[in-house]
Amino acid sequence: MIEDAAFEVIEREGLSGFSMRKLAARLGCEAMSIYHHFPSQAHLYEALVDRQMSGLVIPDNSLPWRERARIGMQEFRRVATEHPAFAPFIVVYRMNSPPCLAKLNAIIGLFEDGGFGPELSARLFRAAGYYLMGAILDETAGYAKGPSAVTTVSDEDLARDYPSVVAAGAYFGAAGFDKTFELGLEMFLDEMERVREAAGSETAQGSGDRGRTKK
Repeated sequence: MIEDAAFEVIEREGLSGFSMRKLAARLGCEAMSIYHHFPSQAHLYEALVDRQMSGLVIPDNSLPWRERARIGMQEFRRVATEHPAFAPFIVVYRMNSPPCLAKLNAIIGLFEDGGFGPELSARLFRAAGYYLMGAILDETAGYAKGPSAVTTVSDEDLARDYPSVVAAGAYFGAAGFDKTFELGLEMFLDEMERVREAAGSETAQGSGDRGRTKK
C-alpha cells in the first residue's frame, strides 16, 4: 500500500517534489508511521526499484538467443517506463540489492549464453544499457515533455529557418517511440550477431593454426 501510494505521489509531484510528508498525507497518516516500514526515503526508493525489477521477465533458453536478447531489452524498457516520473531514478540507480543483483546476473548470463565470453558479454551488457537508458530518459523526461528552452521560436520562424527540424519533428513524439526504439534495437542485435560471428571465426582460425603448428 505504501509503495503504491509512493508511485502515485511521485507521478503527481515528480522526483524533486516527492517527500515522506506528502506520502503520509496521501496515506492519511503521520510520516513517522511510514518510517516504521522504511527507515529512510532511500530505503523506500530501493523497494520501489526492487518491485519494478521483480516484474522484469528474462526469457529462458527455449528461444533462439537473438529473440531472448530482444525480449530482455524490451522488458527492461517496459518495466522502467511503467512509472515515467520514477524512470530517471531507475536508469541511474546502481542495482546492488539482492533482487536487482539476481536480475542483473540473469541478464549478463543471457549475454554469456550468446557465446561472447566474459569480457565481451560484460561490454555488450553495458552497451545495451547505454542504449536502453538513453531511450528511457528520452521517452520519459526528454521529448515526451515538449520544449525545455526558455527562449522559444515561433512556428513561422521554425518552418522558415529550421525545416529539417520541422520535418523530423513529426517522428519525435510519443506515437513514434516504439518504432524508433525497435529500429535501434534491431540494429543493435544485428551488430551483436556480427561481433559474435567474427569472434567465432577468430577462435576457429586460432584453433586451426595451433593444430598446424603441432603437426
